[in-house]
Amino acid sequence: MESKIRVAHLSEIDKLGARTLRIEDKEVALFRLQDGSIKALENHCPHKGGKLSEGMVCGHKVHCPLHDWKIDLASGKVHEPDEGRVTTFATEIDEQSGDVYILVNGA
Repeated sequence: MESKIRVAHLSEIDKLGARTLRIEDKEVALFRLQDGSIKALENHCPHKGGKLSEGMVCGHKVHCPLHDWKIDLASGKVHEPDEGRVTTFATEIDEQSGDVYILVNGA
């Protein structure tokens, strides 16, 4: 069963900015894109564990601050020629309240 966890208000995340939080044992980075959408993914690069929340958002990808690996914010896939993937989380924005939710699968 899928559930929603309120994680922020839209006003708390600057455009092209990031915010971190913990969901169970994972540190998650929330990114607000130029179009206002929110993407969420595990806050570590699969290469050397760089904090993606400290990277630069460019379009629909984030650049790892350690070695400039580019990671797609929607799929979590690392762009070629590098390889790897990070866990992504579905997000939802309540248009009336501005609350931001992460959708998680429960037991």
